[in-house]
Amino acid sequence: MKNITLFLFSFLLILSGCKKMIEDAPLENANIDLVFDSQDSIGKYAQEFLNNTYASLPGGFNRVGGNLLESGSDDALPSSTADVVQFFSNGAFNQVNLPDNTWDANYAGIRKVNVFLQNIDRVPFKEKGLKNRLKAEARGLRAVFYFELIKRWGGVPIIGDEVFTLADNIQFPRNTYQECVNYISSEIEAVMPFLLTPNAASGYTGVFFGRFTKGAAMALKARMLLYAASPLNNTNNDLTKWALAAKSAKDVMDSVAAGKFVYGLSTSTTTAHYSATTLAGLAPSAKMTSYVAGVNKFLNVFSTRYNSEIILPYLRATSTDVESNNEPIGYTRAGDGKTNPTQELVNEFETLDGKMIEDNSSGWSINTPYYNRDPRLAGTVSFNGLFWLTRNVQTYDGGKDRPKGFGNTTSGETRTGYYLRKFMTGTTSETAYTATNHNFPIFRYAEILLNYAEAQNEAVGPDGSVYSAINAIRTRSNMPVLPVGLNQTEMRYRIRHERRVEMAFEEQRFFDIRRWKIAENVLNGVLHGIQGTLNGATVNYNIVEVANAKFDASKMYLYPIPFKETASNSKMVQNPNW
Repeated sequence: MKNITLFLFSFLLILSGCKKMIEDAPLENANIDLVFDSQDSIGKYAQEFLNNTYASLPGGFNRVGGNLLESGSDDALPSSTADVVQFFSNGAFNQVNLPDNTWDANYAGIRKVNVFLQNIDRVPFKEKGLKNRLKAEARGLRAVFYFELIKRWGGVPIIGDEVFTLADNIQFPRNTYQECVNYISSEIEAVMPFLLTPNAASGYTGVFFGRFTKGAAMALKARMLLYAASPLNNTNNDLTKWALAAKSAKDVMDSVAAGKFVYGLSTSTTTAHYSATTLAGLAPSAKMTSYVAGVNKFLNVFSTRYNSEIILPYLRATSTDVESNNEPIGYTRAGDGKTNPTQELVNEFETLDGKMIEDNSSGWSINTPYYNRDPRLAGTVSFNGLFWLTRNVQTYDGGKDRPKGFGNTTSGETRTGYYLRKFMTGTTSETAYTATNHNFPIFRYAEILLNYAEAQNEAVGPDGSVYSAINAIRTRSNMPVLPVGLNQTEMRYRIRHERRVEMAFEEQRFFDIRRWKIAENVLNGVLHGIQGTLNGATVNYNIVEVANAKFDASKMYLYPIPFKETASNSKMVQNPNW
């Protein structure tokens, strides 16, 4: 933690681009007095300081060495065999070489909050209630930062409201995982009365969107309690933990039902990403209208700036980076194609009739592998024949988007035969990028439904409320409802399947396989892709092995504490077997 303190102490020295200075005080004190100005009745600079703290929230897109985090799971691989995110799927990470090392970043965020809380009372806010709301938002952000730490490392040091200097003793032991959960829960409950509530009366856009609201606080608690109830952290399968997680998610759902929140599953098709023409050949003619609507409704969740399904976004300016990093490589504007979904993920998408493709009655064929599939497949994965920009994607060997073919390159084109489609907005231009909305969904309402269904199924079994939650998500994409009569084990499989399909590439699967303790099963062996061979006008397909996967269950369910933390803090105990 010494390194964290040094970084953040220097951060105070360069606060704010404003010119006002106090000549007879040290620079860091002058900056603090500037930001938390006792004469500033609107708190302009104090609010800007807090707004800057929002930048420490998890940003999602291509943040791990230029790749999405799921490229280190069983859902995807990076296009380059040298990319560090793959260390998570091939077992090459350790306490020195840790690609997703967010330890410093999250403690930096915690310190920003503590600096804010230590100084905000200097500002004489004129607007009634504003100071309390800003304090509540800051503590809510701090709760997020602690959760981001404990979901990776387990218990971590809780430092309260302290703002350390270079002279302070920062030899802190780790708190237990449960102590951290209790602390985060208490912080959420304490700030809840002071947070904004986006509802029909107040509206959703403007000041509300992107802020840490009551909905965000409740969503954070629901996710954290779900993680705490999961096998990794609930080794005795204490059903009361599952019940608490279910109640926490249900509280959000009940608030929506009562009109206290405006959240809900988005069914908008205002942006017509696809038409029956561009999706021709991917669904039976009798189902084409429903299929196109299902794809567009799903994609609109991620391309609309103000969206009532998104409870807390990482609010970004319009940009082109998601497309330039991830789209197929063969277009004139030359995307990098970094994210390559695996065949394991593609196989999870059912047929339009709601059957898994391995079901002999599904009608699925390797000769037409993407025909008659869940609309979310076309909204998540770019596969051979899917329309993008001005033409159909060509990922067969020798095609424009896989010119060297399977096994003939270690970077520069897809290794699996697939590219990412989710999050991206196409234009009619093949030559230039257009800046569009790319808000990363930290929390969205579909996850609340999934969290509730999972926890409620574990707590009491597959009752009607579990079916309702999952079926609402399926219906949004025009998929059939679940079959009745599932037992708890069957429903558990269905919920995990639905979560994988719905939440792909939203930094859920990476942690789900850890909290469920199934990473040792899905990340030991081989990850697959597909090879297409052009034969006249027909593409013949073959499932191929792409990369070996390795996961050591004795230690890899938790990240190793970074080496510099254990080296500089004698009280910092390393996670087991690292």
